[in-house]
Amino acid sequence: MSDPLALKARVMLQMQDDMNSRVDPDWIDRGRAWYRAVWIECAELMDHYGGWKWWKATGSDREQALLEIVDIWHFGLSMRITPARDFERAAAEIADEWRRPAPIAGFLSGVEDLAVAALGERRFAVSLVPALLADLERGFDDLYRSYVGKNVLNFFRQDHGYRDGSYVKTWAGREDNEHLVEVLAHLDSNDTDFRTAVYDGLAARYPAARDSR
Repeated sequence: MSDPLALKARVMLQMQDDMNSRVDPDWIDRGRAWYRAVWIECAELMDHYGGWKWWKATGSDREQALLEIVDIWHFGLSMRITPARDFERAAAEIADEWRRPAPIAGFLSGVEDLAVAALGERRFAVSLVPALLADLERGFDDLYRSYVGKNVLNFFRQDHGYRDGSYVKTWAGREDNEHLVEVLAHLDSNDTDFRTAVYDGLAARYPAARDSR
């Protein structure tokens, strides 16, 4: 596989399988409702993007909107992983759909289209994501960088009690997603130790991790 976009898509598919397997080794046989997670996350994306609540003043947080797209991407990748775990084929399909982006009639309408595809057709419409990212002045490399970061954050959460409820999501008055944005801002996603550096950066900020040293 020589296509750079497909190569990164394959890396993300493998990372997603690793994360899902960490939570549940038999996840792929469970038939989880990933499509449901996609459309619910779409509502959160619209909140971060803002501008739709006409009855009150609302702001727009583009960094958090990007992370919501990354969350949606996690669930969308899960929908694309088959029992055969043919990551190369899935990656090639994702790359092909990415290069044939679907038009949207504005960001919020595009998010609704993504939700409709998930809820109505139970599919992940990859072709809608490029236009959403373009509205945020971001592209595939930004998605890749943030995906890897969020995947590491998910592992960090699991390592620090996310499943048993002991994990603390808010540190120093801000959610862990916000800390992740700051950690990523100082790292190079092309470094071979990128994933380790993200994890270490989170650990340096997380109170329970610091106190255990």
